[in-house]
Amino acid sequence: MRALGVPFETLDGVYARSRNFDTLNKNLAAAVLEAAKGGRVVYCVDGSVAEDVSAQIVLQKGRDVRVHTGVSKADAAFAAAKVFSRDRAALSAYAIAESGRPLLPLAVYDVDCDLVAGDVKLRLCELFGDETEAFFVRGGAAKKIRLFELDRQGEYDASCAVVVGEIPLLRRTRFTYDDLLSVLRLLRAPDGCPWDRVQTHESIRSNMIEEAYELVDAVDSKDDAKILEETGDVLMQGAFHSVLAQERGAFTPDDVTSAVCQKLIFRHSHIFGKDKAEDEAGALSVWDRNKAEEKGQKTPSDTVRDVPSAFPAVLRAQKVAKRAAKFGYDFQDAAEAAEKVKEELGELLEALAEGDKAHIAEEAGDLLFAAVNVGRLAGADCEESLQESTRKFVRRFCETDALVRADGRQMQDLPAAQLWKYYEEAKKRHG
Repeated sequence: MRALGVPFETLDGVYARSRNFDTLNKNLAAAVLEAAKGGRVVYCVDGSVAEDVSAQIVLQKGRDVRVHTGVSKADAAFAAAKVFSRDRAALSAYAIAESGRPLLPLAVYDVDCDLVAGDVKLRLCELFGDETEAFFVRGGAAKKIRLFELDRQGEYDASCAVVVGEIPLLRRTRFTYDDLLSVLRLLRAPDGCPWDRVQTHESIRSNMIEEAYELVDAVDSKDDAKILEETGDVLMQGAFHSVLAQERGAFTPDDVTSAVCQKLIFRHSHIFGKDKAEDEAGALSVWDRNKAEEKGQKTPSDTVRDVPSAFPAVLRAQKVAKRAAKFGYDFQDAAEAAEKVKEELGELLEALAEGDKAHIAEEAGDLLFAAVNVGRLAGADCEESLQESTRKFVRRFCETDALVRADGRQMQDLPAAQLWKYYEEAKKRHG
């Protein structure tokens, strides 16, 4: 530039006084715009203007700004790696932490030191797998590496980039939700899996129930490996239903994800809107109010009828009673509800004396519903309470069986009084 008689200056001083890259870009743009107040200025950046944040700020805030395009760092990296595609993505290494999941092929430029290379490696390995093949580009030359080797290349400068090409579905070790949909569609294809091809919403209905319970069981076991597996199974069931619906023209997987995001935003108006919630109870109140509005629930009956009939019986009874209570339809406390248990127990015994099976079944249900109300008003989660009581019974039963067999006997051969003594001993040992 000096040889041409054109005055110039570097902006190294701006770099030195900037705390981070966000501040640097703002300061660079401010320096250029300030200089432009005194006359025409040419601001030269490395690569394409589209890849330089400070240049983009100048474009947004400046007047009469003209762009003379240069060679994109990403384009140069793709060319060096000989990776060509119409649909491809490019990111600065300094922006990769804030980015979502990029498309492939992908070029990450500005990999200018080993520390930055390490950050990029961690993110790309998380997305695509440690052993994924890639190209390390430096000075216009590319060499094949595995992603885990990105921060082991010895020399780095401003020309360095990493390029990841397309990865065929069956060679991937890391997958996205879109990949899951692709797998399901392949299984549903005419030459796909004979079992998957014939399934319907109704035929896989029970699978979702089973998988949901298996996930809950995994959570109870506090086993992260099981939680991971069962969470995937539940996700797969939901994806399967969305694929089936898309085939019928009912809705698409994108409709599903859009609907659930819209629901979360609408119901959390204390986060995304003007409502306020100071604590958990307040947040739940906002959620319930927004949910009722969303579902068009205008009467108490609308709210109570909305509890799914496919819920487990105890869970449904508790939710129905809880919703009814919001409209004042409830006992004063657990003690008053307990009186109803006594009443229902008496009616069950009367039905039992009559010997009418239909009446017995009716009164047994009334007794159970009344018991759920007592537990609910006492502050218990009745579904979980009954599950725990069942687990406790199984534990004690198995211990009783072990004690009996240790004495060389069989449970079914013992009189009730003696069997009960074994059971009491089992309770003392394991609670």
